[in-house]
Amino acid sequence: MGVEKKSLLEKAEGVKQTAKKVVSKSKNSKIKETSSTEVTYDEDSILHLEGLEHIRLRPGMYIGSLGDGSNENDGIYILFKEGIDNAVDEFSQGYGDRIDVEIKDGRVKIRDYGRGIPLGKLEDCVSNVNTGAKYNNSVFKQAIGMNGVGIKATNALSSYFRAASIRDGKMAVVEFERGVKKSSSLTSAKPGVKNGTYLEFVPDAQMFGKYSFNIEMIEKRLWNYAYLNPGLLIVFNGTEYKSENGLTDLLVSQMGSAEKAMYPIFSYSGENLSFVLTHTQSLDKFVYSFVNGQSTEDGGTHVTSFLDGFTKGINDYFKKNYDEKDVTGGLIVALKIGLDNPMFTSQTKNKLGNVEIRSPIIKETQAVIDDWLRHNPDISSILEDKIIRNQKARDEISNVTSKQIREAEKSVSLKINKLKDCIYHLQDGKKGADSMIFITEGDSATGPMVFARNTETQAIFSLRGKPENMFGRKKTALFENEELKNLTLALGVQKDVENLRYNKVVIATDADNDGFHIRNLVLTYLLLFFEELVLTGHVYILETPLFRVRTKTKTVYCYSEESRDKAQKELGKGCETTRFKGLGEISPEEFHQFIHPRKEGESEDVGIHLTPVSIQSLKNVPEVLEFYMGKNTQERRDFIVHHLATEIDA
Repeated sequence: MGVEKKSLLEKAEGVKQTAKKVVSKSKNSKIKETSSTEVTYDEDSILHLEGLEHIRLRPGMYIGSLGDGSNENDGIYILFKEGIDNAVDEFSQGYGDRIDVEIKDGRVKIRDYGRGIPLGKLEDCVSNVNTGAKYNNSVFKQAIGMNGVGIKATNALSSYFRAASIRDGKMAVVEFERGVKKSSSLTSAKPGVKNGTYLEFVPDAQMFGKYSFNIEMIEKRLWNYAYLNPGLLIVFNGTEYKSENGLTDLLVSQMGSAEKAMYPIFSYSGENLSFVLTHTQSLDKFVYSFVNGQSTEDGGTHVTSFLDGFTKGINDYFKKNYDEKDVTGGLIVALKIGLDNPMFTSQTKNKLGNVEIRSPIIKETQAVIDDWLRHNPDISSILEDKIIRNQKARDEISNVTSKQIREAEKSVSLKINKLKDCIYHLQDGKKGADSMIFITEGDSATGPMVFARNTETQAIFSLRGKPENMFGRKKTALFENEELKNLTLALGVQKDVENLRYNKVVIATDADNDGFHIRNLVLTYLLLFFEELVLTGHVYILETPLFRVRTKTKTVYCYSEESRDKAQKELGKGCETTRFKGLGEISPEEFHQFIHPRKEGESEDVGIHLTPVSIQSLKNVPEVLEFYMGKNTQERRDFIVHHLATEIDA
């Protein structure tokens, strides 16, 4: 959507003005200055923020990152989630079986047909941080939204917010702008209008900048809601999302076909724990986990507990001591749990932290798996054969690669060619959390980055050119290729991905055809052999500016044509515009601006721009790699011809 974005400097000024307003509301709000540089810290320095001001000043505490919609964890999706969570809660409690959703031009509309928020509490439910049904477990059990803090964040971070509740022929409506109430009313509803709640909001461009909703990411979320709530109909922009078989449908969707399962999908539903599972021919495990309908993409205690219980149940039945990696290799499972008081590690609710659930989940899973196998001896034989094959495959890879790893490590004498390492790594605690490695192409790009980087946390690995296409090759081939061997050693993943040395693996190539090809080759290498790095969010693409617009007194770096046009308009006709075609064209002084973390108060075109690499659906990975990196089929040649983009220099 075409939304203008205020610079972070403007935001900072807005924060200052808000703080001034807050200070003015206090009777004793004078801060005593002792000098031009010193400020006395006393009782008068403590500010009290009214209403939703705190959310706007510190949005990260409530929605994580802001973002522009390119990442599925960006703030605009959190606002959307908070709105629809409350609608789904109504269905989960037995009220309403349909939710209507519309997103158009950045405006979100959500309508459920549940009980409707109590009319007298509508305003409080969407604006008073300490108000919500989550404090009353007799009304909502094992729900995720409950009109809690999240919907207040949606209100505070929206330029326009409207909530309406219809109950028994009456309708209450309240409207806000950036968390400030503009109007409210209580009237009779139109005849025939069903009970329920209606939300409408527009994420604030002052906070999120130029954003857009990715429809694929929205659809993924809606399908998850459908899978977790069999029988619920969600209508999004006219398209229906509904599942009759719940988590089983989710598993089949991810596999692409039920035929890929090595044995019939097993389904279990207990009072608070439910799961469906099977094995595929893969050596990797895939876990899709949920708590009260909330997708926990980063896992948590419920996932680790389930895997422990699954492994114990397998070993109990076979009376063996199989390693968990062999037992879960190829496992694909979707599990959900219900908790009255879930404790997540952040407001975005991606990871569960409740430790008291470990023992109950382990025991329940262990007993269920043991009983399942006892009643299905044919499946047990298939499963044991899979475990033994996993074991042999891991041993084969380990035996072959261990020798190669030792030889490789010896040959480089712990000094990896083309690696400019940093001081702190992922294993070094808090300091290592900022560690990243840039994978670049050639010395021309590496040179400026070496001088511009932060030597404490930023490492650089320089490729000599286009790396070998590893599609269709075995993992052992990594150590037969000098360049990929060194890259593997640099990352530290030669034995296990858990030994990754950097928190972020950043692919930094030119924004041209050769650069895109090299990017695809590196991604093929990662997806084939270290897929877990992508799944766990460690892989990124470095976005560098496309244009530099400058005058004698001011320089602006632009990441899009729209940003370029805006800069040209601001700087006037006398400005000079340069298009960057390669990383080697960027000086070390300039590069420093593009790889350092953005600081508060800096504009959107300053600081590092990273696009995370994510996998929307596992079923697509083999097909995509085969199409783009496999044999040069006629189909691919035809695709290239029909989608060829030609740049003409005037």
